Amino acid sequence: MKPQHTYIESAKRTIQIECDAVRDLLNNLNSDFETACNLMLECEGRVVVTGMGKSGHIGNKIAATFASTGTPSFFVHPGEASHGDLGMITSKDVVLAISNSGKTSEILTILPLIKRMGAPLISMTGSPNSVLAQSSEAHLDASIEQEACPMGLAPTSSTTVSLVLGDAMAVALLEARGFSADDFAFSHPGGALGRRLLLRVSDIMHSGDDVPVVVQQTPLTSALLVMTQKKLGMTTIVNDKKELIGIFTDGDLRRALESDLNIRQATIDEVMSRGCKTVTPELLAAEALAIMEDNKINGLVVIDDDNHPIGALNMHDLLRAGVI
Repeated sequence: MKPQHTYIESAKRTIQIECDAVRDLLNNLNSDFETACNLMLECEGRVVVTGMGKSGHIGNKIAATFASTGTPSFFVHPGEASHGDLGMITSKDVVLAISNSGKTSEILTILPLIKRMGAPLISMTGSPNSVLAQSSEAHLDASIEQEACPMGLAPTSSTTVSLVLGDAMAVALLEARGFSADDFAFSHPGGALGRRLLLRVSDIMHSGDDVPVVVQQTPLTSALLVMTQKKLGMTTIVNDKKELIGIFTDGDLRRALESDLNIRQATIDEVMSRGCKTVTPELLAAEALAIMEDNKINGLVVIDDDNHPIGALNMHDLLRAGVI
């Protein structure tokens, strides 16, 4: 068995080689990258990504990233394209062909047909002088100095560079489209990501009779009973117009107990906190979480346009909803 340290050394060497390859990619960006992005941005159809072998796996990922960031896209296997799947491509589409050598036979076979139908072709290769590169409207240079594989056989650095280049295009297009978090959420409705981006305060807040509310001048002892019944660790305080004027929390209670205040005779407005943090029901739950974290608080009061408390939520609510 080989000593364990050789694994670490091998890993470090691989990572360093791939880091260098990605760094070199910065110098390979040119006007063709802008041309490629403009072609995809102005595309009336879909961005059709194709590639064989490991390049195909990278192409699948690039197509998925495009699709989830506002650029409609799908992957077509070049081998299957020769047997009917070419019908999935139209003249309104843009084709992105990935081939490290630029000589992949399955892609070159369908190249004349792509050109004939008039679909703009973008190539991503490690060989700018290849047939594929020379036949495209825009060529993305993904060339590398060396593969991380010591034999130079297994695609390693080349696939990493292609993946990074694909991400660079996706983000460039995302920014050009003004793609927002809401847009992203609609293509990711499932799981924690969708919950973080789609849930609004109104979806998870306590409302109606579940909101603890007392009026000013209410005895502190009575306010504590309301807090206990509602089980939110707080109560809102309103004036005679039902407008929010303050909040009383478990923390305020501890501070009151540490003071010389006569708890049995005090009224709620003597111990409440004024100027509490509030949110509207339309606010994203993730934004409400950020407010809590930034202000180191555990709860928020939800108000309407007239400053009436209509809801409340705390960290436990966000946790149950999967926002945290």
